[in-house]
Amino acid sequence: MTDGWHWHQPDGTATPATSSPSARPPVTPQDAGSPWWSDALGDPWRDPRAPAAVVLPTPPSPGNAPEPVTDPDALPRRGMTSVLFIAIFSALLAGALGGSLGYAFAVRGGAGGGTVLGGDPGEAPPVAQRPPDSLAGVAERVAPSVVTVRAATKVGSSIGSGFVATADGYVITNDHVVEGATGGATVVFNDGSTASGSIVGHDAESDIAVIKVSRPNLVPVEFGDSEAIAVGDPVLAFGSPLALANTVTAGIVSALDRTIQSGDPGGQVRYYAAIQTDAAVNQGNSGGPLVDSGGRVVGVNSVIKSLAPDAETAGNIGLAFAIPINQAKRVAQDIIDTGKARRTVIGAQVDGSSRNPGGGARLSAVDAGGPAAAAGLRAGDVVTKLDGRPVEEGADLIALVRKYAPGAVVTVEYRRGNSKQNASVTLAADAK
Repeated sequence: MTDGWHWHQPDGTATPATSSPSARPPVTPQDAGSPWWSDALGDPWRDPRAPAAVVLPTPPSPGNAPEPVTDPDALPRRGMTSVLFIAIFSALLAGALGGSLGYAFAVRGGAGGGTVLGGDPGEAPPVAQRPPDSLAGVAERVAPSVVTVRAATKVGSSIGSGFVATADGYVITNDHVVEGATGGATVVFNDGSTASGSIVGHDAESDIAVIKVSRPNLVPVEFGDSEAIAVGDPVLAFGSPLALANTVTAGIVSALDRTIQSGDPGGQVRYYAAIQTDAAVNQGNSGGPLVDSGGRVVGVNSVIKSLAPDAETAGNIGLAFAIPINQAKRVAQDIIDTGKARRTVIGAQVDGSSRNPGGGARLSAVDAGGPAAAAGLRAGDVVTKLDGRPVEEGADLIALVRKYAPGAVVTVEYRRGNSKQNASVTLAADAK
């Protein structure tokens, strides 16, 4: 078996070569000094017919240099300049592309800068169109008729609200806003302009006052019907709470005919059957209008309920009360026409010292010739309802009577002993 080399015989002798050693070419000194396989003669695996050394050809002279041979499959070698240029160009291209894409995404996502914020630079933003009967539409329509009222008193100054009632300058507000004023009042309109006003008259018991200003182009409010509103109806309260002018708050009518008996100790006691609302009302709202969803004034904001121990620290807790506009308008008309207001009476006094066990207002005295006496009521009778509205105590009867104009006819339900009776009473104006 052979791999192309002569093998040894079984007896250990070598197979004769095809040529004798003497025929081999001599090793030249150059060959002997060659680094290539110089010990080839001593290699037992050498082919006897092969040369004793690998002979390298003499390098050709520069003038006779052979044509260089290149490997067609090898990548061409480039200089460092070309590599550096390509790297810089690629980085710049990637940066420009990334910046463009980032800017496009930022503008689309709303994070772009400059004049493109919120829309195209050449397009004006659309103007919001709100229906006139929306809350915003109502507020816009009523606001020009709402004013801030300032009055100087002996102990300082008072600030409240009001609203324009006539085109010739009559303004309605609360009596307690101008109470104790040493002169006139300053009226501030919603555009910030001011006008001096004179106090035409005021009624402490109904808490209504009228101011007159001289100013052209006034826009009066539209009056509604306080008897037509219902619990749950939406309302807006306008005014200057805590001296913050042009404030509007929203809520609903949360109760009707809520009896209010207010006033400072030792001073005038005020009675009215109020419209209760949860619209936020605070000090400074007094005298401002309570408006229905149609923009019509249905009440005059006057009183708040609070957990605070005194009026100076009182704040809104979702319970505010307004004088019904039917009552306020009637009182204001009396003041404009005559300088004072008429008060509606039933012609009887009530016992307000204690509550009756069965409820109702006990009549302690009946005026001879008065409305109650003419209807057959007597002292000791207990009034339980007035025109179907429950009466729990004396203040309820007074407040409910004040709602009506003199001459109104009301139905009175009362107890006399163990019997229940009805009477029709024609209310009258007091003699003051």
